[in-house]
Amino acid sequence: MPYNRRKFIKGMAVAAAGIPFSGALAAGAGSMEKSRYPISFFTKPLDTYELEFMSESLAMAGVDGFDLTVRPRGRVIPERVQDDLPRVIETGRKHGLSTEMMVTAITDAEDAFSKKILTTAAQFGVKHYRLGYYDYDFATGIPKSLEQIKRKLSALAAINGEAGIQGGYQNHSGIRVGAAMWDVWELINAKPVCIISSQFDIRHAVTEASASWVIALQLLHKHIGSLAIKDFVWKVENGKARVVSTPLGEGIVDFDRFFGMVKDLKIAAPITLHAEYPLLTRDEENLSLLEQQKILVAKLKKDVDFISTYLEKYQLV
Repeated sequence: MPYNRRKFIKGMAVAAAGIPFSGALAAGAGSMEKSRYPISFFTKPLDTYELEFMSESLAMAGVDGFDLTVRPRGRVIPERVQDDLPRVIETGRKHGLSTEMMVTAITDAEDAFSKKILTTAAQFGVKHYRLGYYDYDFATGIPKSLEQIKRKLSALAAINGEAGIQGGYQNHSGIRVGAAMWDVWELINAKPVCIISSQFDIRHAVTEASASWVIALQLLHKHIGSLAIKDFVWKVENGKARVVSTPLGEGIVDFDRFFGMVKDLKIAAPITLHAEYPLLTRDEENLSLLEQQKILVAKLKKDVDFISTYLEKYQLV
């Protein structure tokens, strides 16, 4: 999407009086070290925008940093990681945003770009990355599939330890490895959490285990390296249920119970905020960048404030 910074800033100056969140840029993003629960934003929904626009918008929304897509079709593609990752990190830093988290498609140490991505990222201060997903080999069977994946994770753990970066495997609803959260524990429980961890996704946990997600959180709590926060509702159409993503607090995730358990289990981990609901309608996509930004920032800031309210409620800050 075309973006002219000079025109944009001029437009911002003219319209500032009409922007209710105009003070958020100065008050928003702080250093990741200032909190045990820094809030980074999973950048996928904003990756099509120019980098300056994305950075300014996220800073205005009050997040602490990027959870940056460093993968095929991401903000940074693997082939360009040594050139583009430092540029993105520096742009974010200009707006008060840290880049201590990233999302990758890495599943195998032998893949062409795995080591280059991890060593480059660690060199520039990235501390945590989300792995890609594994699939079960149903012909081989579940137990043997897990043994094969363990070997791949051991090889990645060696790179992580050498580079000084933590990998995190996200539990994701569906039929891939990790939807059944006992399998996540089976894969990572023998590895130091500082190099291989769980990215505990509360939405996907509730999707797969409406009530028993609390058991999974108990099981995994000592292995959690990051917390993915999002919300959803079930919608039934023609006798079939499907997941519909919502802004935080508008769905069925029990955030009181979740954050209460985070406190009781003494889980301290960075948060990645996922906005998987539509940030703009089709009509809104045709608005000016300034008008789009007003809408984007208002929605994202609402989610950030929601998380902050719960962190304060449970004395996690």
